[in-house]
Amino acid sequence: MVINRYLLLLFSCCVTLCVNAQPTQSKFDIFLKPSDSLNTSRRNAVVITEASLASLTLIGLNQLWYADFERSKFKTINDADEWLQMDKLGHVFSSYQLGRVGANTLNWAGVGKKDQLIYGATLGFGFLTAVEIFDGYSQEWGFSWSDMAANATGTGLYVGQELLWDEQRIALKYSFHQTHFANQRPDKLGDGFLEEVLKDYNGQTYWLSANVRSFFKNSKIPKWFNVAFGYGAEGMLTARTESVDNLYISQNRRRQFYLSFDVDLSRIKTKSRVLRTVFDVLNIIKVPAPTISFDRENGTKLHYIYF
Repeated sequence: MVINRYLLLLFSCCVTLCVNAQPTQSKFDIFLKPSDSLNTSRRNAVVITEASLASLTLIGLNQLWYADFERSKFKTINDADEWLQMDKLGHVFSSYQLGRVGANTLNWAGVGKKDQLIYGATLGFGFLTAVEIFDGYSQEWGFSWSDMAANATGTGLYVGQELLWDEQRIALKYSFHQTHFANQRPDKLGDGFLEEVLKDYNGQTYWLSANVRSFFKNSKIPKWFNVAFGYGAEGMLTARTESVDNLYISQNRRRQFYLSFDVDLSRIKTKSRVLRTVFDVLNIIKVPAPTISFDRENGTKLHYIYF
């Protein structure tokens, strides 16, 4: 089960709040400034807010999503070979981004680095584990150990970099472009742009975006300049190669690999805390740029702008 919808909703709300706060920018800048020492009221607000949002989301899922499907005894499934692993990258991405939000909000409250990583960076793993347990009791799905491994990978990517470099030199990002596959199976891949962004694996690309300057400290390379390595897949109308009611036999499924430029928005200098927050939110998206792609059918191909 893909969790990207909750992340996109969360970050959309953050952007909306930041934009609406512009008229009182100076006061909001002060509010957004991370505390130099532990601010108990901020910490409590963070804990209560995150716990409430997580609880409400899980309750909503249980009532609005899982209620439409038959319950079952707890079971596990092996779905590691589905969707050419694009759904697994969705779990890695979600776990990484939720962990990043958890750690950053605790940093804003002045919580120490160790506790940020223990209680903040594990937010994504904890939340997605709860969702996975819900899947385990659903007849439609099941508890997936490969999903759990993907969740752990996303959390590990964030925590590992903080322990190794005390910063995120390699960010996990996302991009999307519409494809014709959704029109062939809108019930599964989405009907309309917003649904397709969340459901059409054929148009999704996940990127490891590496900040070059952070690896070469004394170079004259701009601090915001990144090199990105992407993975996507195409030709998928079903989770596996087998057809559904013999309707989707001729699938040309293939993996795709990308090399591109990117911008680390979080490293753009600005005195405005509001803009920093907006940049931090938007930094989950890979900036469209010239890109080289490779797959077994088209070989190497240059895209002047790739989304």
